[in-house]
Amino acid sequence: MITSTANGQVKHVVNLMNKAKYRRENREFVVEGIKMVLEAPEESVEKIFVAESFVQSHKSGLENIQWDSPKMETVSDNVFKQMSDTMTPQGIMAIVKMKESPLSEVVGQEKAFVMVCEDLQDPGNLGTIIRTGEGAGVSGIIMSKNTVDVYNPKTIRSTMGSIYRVPFLYTDNLQETIRQMKALGVTVYAAHLNGNNSYAKEDYSGKCAFLIGNEGNGLKSETTELADKLIKIPMEGSVESLNAAVSAAVLMYEVNRQRRG
Repeated sequence: MITSTANGQVKHVVNLMNKAKYRRENREFVVEGIKMVLEAPEESVEKIFVAESFVQSHKSGLENIQWDSPKMETVSDNVFKQMSDTMTPQGIMAIVKMKESPLSEVVGQEKAFVMVCEDLQDPGNLGTIIRTGEGAGVSGIIMSKNTVDVYNPKTIRSTMGSIYRVPFLYTDNLQETIRQMKALGVTVYAAHLNGNNSYAKEDYSGKCAFLIGNEGNGLKSETTELADKLIKIPMEGSVESLNAAVSAAVLMYEVNRQRRG
């Protein structure tokens, strides 16, 4: 059992938790909690860490965990708390290999349905968009290079496991990627205050993509100009706009509603 925070494996986990650059260099990230560990693709799991008390209270109840796996490491409760990113750790975490999907997987489907995030900064917003996207049936998520790290522990928690199943990619040149999508027959919509039509009056039966801008500044003008159509979400009262993740959810479920007939 690992009992010291000076252990190399412990330091590795802490660095993966706290440093985006370290995660990118190692192509690994950390997930916490029973649900996130059990749903991780088995071939992507590098190591599983369990707290001593977790083993004592769950060993006879969790049949899906291979307790004798060479990937399994037990650590003292105190060390586990130092490794964890949460206030009340569940007692289990895993190191998982990163994935990233090619553009062809995200937009190549017959009825591609893509969310495009430009410079989102809140990890909870991004994670919620990914989670909601799975529920609404998106074919993938595209993110600008300055969007918050999808492997940030807070983003990971917000996805509730959807990060394993929703194709996504980062792009160094968002405008060029949008042009590539349009060349593949994808109609690009921008949720914008200057939108002409209500979002509910458009037809999303074909390939479509939605541009979601930064929480404070919205979409860049050069990105907005690439949209085929500007749409708006009608507002009552004095509200001008919705939270980025909420706006994305409204749009995604309108597409889902139309495609369900």
